[in-house]
Amino acid sequence: MPKITINGVECEFQKGQKILEIANANDVKVPYYCYHDALSIPAQCRICLGEIWAPNPRNEGKLEPQMGGKLQPTCSTEAADGMVVYTDNPRAVANQKAVMEYLLINHPLDCPVCDQAGECDLQDYSFEYGRGVSRFQETKVKQPKKDLGPNVYIYSDRCIMCTRCVRFTREVAGTAELSINGRGNRSEIDVFPGVPLDNELSANVIDLCPVGALLDKDFLFTQRVWFLKGTPSIDGITASGDNITFEHNEGKIYRVKPRTNMAINKWWITDEVRYGWKHIQDGRLKSPYRRRFGALDECTFAQAYDAAIEGLIEASSKGGKLLLVVSPMLSCEDAYLLAKLARTVDANAEFAVGMVPYRGEDKAFPKGARPGDANAFVMYAEKAPNARGVRRVLESFGGTVHDFDAASRALANGSYASCILTGNYPGEWATDEFASSLGSAFTVLIDTHPRKAADKADVVIPGASWAEKAGTFENANNIIQAFEQAIPVAENAKAEGQIALDLISMLDGEGLGPVRREVVRVDEAPGQVPTAVERRTQSARLYNAAMTRQEMAQSSESLGVFVSEVRTPVVSVKQEPDVEMVEL
Repeated sequence: MPKITINGVECEFQKGQKILEIANANDVKVPYYCYHDALSIPAQCRICLGEIWAPNPRNEGKLEPQMGGKLQPTCSTEAADGMVVYTDNPRAVANQKAVMEYLLINHPLDCPVCDQAGECDLQDYSFEYGRGVSRFQETKVKQPKKDLGPNVYIYSDRCIMCTRCVRFTREVAGTAELSINGRGNRSEIDVFPGVPLDNELSANVIDLCPVGALLDKDFLFTQRVWFLKGTPSIDGITASGDNITFEHNEGKIYRVKPRTNMAINKWWITDEVRYGWKHIQDGRLKSPYRRRFGALDECTFAQAYDAAIEGLIEASSKGGKLLLVVSPMLSCEDAYLLAKLARTVDANAEFAVGMVPYRGEDKAFPKGARPGDANAFVMYAEKAPNARGVRRVLESFGGTVHDFDAASRALANGSYASCILTGNYPGEWATDEFASSLGSAFTVLIDTHPRKAADKADVVIPGASWAEKAGTFENANNIIQAFEQAIPVAENAKAEGQIALDLISMLDGEGLGPVRREVVRVDEAPGQVPTAVERRTQSARLYNAAMTRQEMAQSSESLGVFVSEVRTPVVSVKQEPDVEMVEL
């Protein structure tokens, strides 16, 4: 393969690659603002300029400076075999200092109140490549803060005109709401009057912005980024399988950001995924309930478990059939343990996949792409993360796996004497007709929020959202991905897998054991006092997603994929000291 040397590091590359692209791939540090792998290359920030030497075929292949040693943009210059590039020599460093000085001329000194502080490229580069003092004594140009759309503010005086946001709306979203207005130091990013920045991917411009110009309305002034801890997860709202990061502190989620995965979501997520997690922390079921004297009565988990087991066994002993409805919002591990529970109660229990919501049609980006294209980012109409994974797990137990409509009709016809029903949807999912069909069957409902189905259930047990447990989802392309627990389970709730294990233990005669008091440290991190949460738990066996996957693989050959093909999150964490360490 051809090779190029960048700042003394020899790198292999493929024909057509740009010098900066090769440097990034090989962890060679070259500063840049306007460049992004997914966007066109305007080469306008000029901080990535380097001195390029290349073999001269007219002079026996000797290395000579290109263009007489003139600095060239490494972001737009194609690499050639034998090139030697310097972005750390005196000329390149002088250019970097000049660019930084120019960018900071009109930049306000508001880092203490800027949401981008702590993850700002301008801050980092000012420290690494800037001057210690400002030579600018004239009056700074002041520009206004503007509301660009439902999700994005722009602080125009912080903008460095990298134009990433403008190119994104034109080249990826295909909506072109943003443009550059004005000239010279009066240039600013803006929308056309009456045309807000309001497309399915609009908030990605916040991630693209290297400074604090484009800010998230939802996150504005809520938390300092250095207090946030990131947990890798998967889109739990749609069938995309998009890779995301939950950023949280003290057990509370503050924002969701995309994780780069070129095989699935590239660099992006939809606004639906970015802001669709709010139900995790709002309006949750906070206690189990059991029906007594015609009304739901709040109770303990032990009482709810006793009522559930008594009702399920009584219905089964009379020859009635049990139906298990597993929501496509649950993980594969949850589905497996719930199916195991159902077959423990009734060896002939039947299964169904819960309602799979659809809204609109699949849509691909960038403009002109189609779902299925190699380089397309797809927004899926299917609003459930794990319909395929749940069906795969339930089918491994044998028998027919019904769809939700068929199961609803059978319930309404009185075909089942008992039902274990799961929800966990972001919004209301049970129609009036479905809720009324539950009246003839003894129903144990496991859900995260009080929905219509709870009004007809005999036992209601609070479950956990996907942010509060570990597990796996299988997306629309049959890719199985693991995700981690980000925050503690909501008060007086349990993961569906844990609920199933508890009930199995009681059916096996093990019981739940004594009530254990445990102190859970929430978001413990260096330099920060952790928050301690006291919880009282009562479980014979604790749910563990990884161990459950091992059991799944051993129980059925068809479930071996949950060991051999699960994609686990790969997150690179780079830690740098705040001060330079020098050997004495």
